[in-house]
Amino acid sequence: MSPFRLISLKPLAGALAFAAALALLPVDGQAQDSAVQVMTDRAKVFRIDAPADTVIVGNPAIADVTMYDRQTVVVTGKLYGTTNLVILDAKGEPIIDEVITVSAPEADIVTVHRNTARTSYSCAPACEPVMRVGDTEASYELTNKQATARTQMSEQAAGVTQ
Repeated sequence: MSPFRLISLKPLAGALAFAAALALLPVDGQAQDSAVQVMTDRAKVFRIDAPADTVIVGNPAIADVTMYDRQTVVVTGKLYGTTNLVILDAKGEPIIDEVITVSAPEADIVTVHRNTARTSYSCAPACEPVMRVGDTEASYELTNKQATARTQMSEQAAGVTQ
């Protein structure tokens, strides 16, 4: 029987929905060694049996790890690649030793290639430009500039100060 139990989370209106929650159960106090898939810009929730004391991410540029509480870990995919996650208890003993693989979401994404230039669009339901690592610099920068300007306008309208 697999040491993993997959739990689906329903999206909440107006809130960021998690892709899925995965409960991790240590086996006889031994650290586990397996691969977990996370998509860029998406999060997964992990629950562990023992309270965490120390969290180590091999390459924080690939995945961000946040402790919600001492037994709930949120892993967010940031950049394509593979890294590892090690969680230690208060005695320095490994609770979790996981390989984290971050890949790009493929559903509803359209990639347009013009010679060597690449531009990505999210097509759910209408196609809109998105920033993806690997897109041309001009496409990425234009989308980033517009998104930043829109965020700043929204914050100003809401009275948010930096």
